[in-house]
Amino acid sequence: MTDDVTEENQHTSLGVAQRGFRGLIGAIVVDADHDGVPAIEIERRLLELGFVEGAVVEVLHEGPLGRDPIAVRVNNTTIALRRREAMAILVT
Repeated sequence: MTDDVTEENQHTSLGVAQRGFRGLIGAIVVDADHDGVPAIEIERRLLELGFVEGAVVEVLHEGPLGRDPIAVRVNNTTIALRRREAMAILVT
């Protein structure tokens, strides 16, 4: 994957992005519940953390085991996320 996704209509999941990726959030799409937490609650939490459409996001660090968790910067705030939560964040 390149550092920047240049095609405006091309979306990828933040969960598959590599360290150094930088892009814009296009949408939040939570398909299923996570460990008993309803999908709508996961979506609400991500929005409250600043993962909103149009926000700039950058992958700063990946955990040593299974690349989990990841540290991302969203509009000048650093946040740690599990990969499965990051999979719900679509970026361009």
